[in-house]
Amino acid sequence: MGSTPRHPVPLGFVFRSRAKEEKSPSLVKTPVTDSNQPRDPQAPKGRPTPKRSAAQSQRRSVANTPMTRKDAAKRQREERRTAMARQREALAKGDERYLPARDKGPVRKFARDFVDSRFNIAEYFLPMAVIILVLSMIRVASLQNVALLLWLVVIVMIVLDSIVTGFRLKKRLAERFPDERRRGAVAYALMRSLQMRRLRLPKPQVKRGERP
Repeated sequence: MGSTPRHPVPLGFVFRSRAKEEKSPSLVKTPVTDSNQPRDPQAPKGRPTPKRSAAQSQRRSVANTPMTRKDAAKRQREERRTAMARQREALAKGDERYLPARDKGPVRKFARDFVDSRFNIAEYFLPMAVIILVLSMIRVASLQNVALLLWLVVIVMIVLDSIVTGFRLKKRLAERFPDERRRGAVAYALMRSLQMRRLRLPKPQVKRGERP
């Protein structure tokens, strides 16, 4: 029969767990801290004060920490509320930084100032419409005829005034902003002219008769 080997291979070597082999190098490579490192008297727990770059990276990691859906929705609501508050304040003061997109830009600002500096018939359309409506409800034929005539006069005057305002504004915009995008500025100004001066947003920044 065969001879017995002098150095038998232990079973533990054959069936040794590979997980232990993978963990063992990490134990060997564990860095050893130097206990003789000088201590910063202002640092907590004997550790030196971290550098500014390390502190900033730590703050970024905290800021980028994933939030739950509830926290994310709450944060979006707060940001939306803050943005709306800034827009309301900007509409009241004319701050270009926080105005809505339709009101931003030098072209739109000039269009607003051009309308606000003029006397516009269209801005009195609402009070005149109320008066005409009251007259038309009175059961008197003469007053109803007057109300109908006033309707025609008011509409014709508003149309003519809007045509003149749009033509002049278009010419001034072409002179002032030859290289800027001016599309929609005239319609924007005419819509503003239909509103009463005290109700316009953004608030008027020029007085009547003041040249923009």
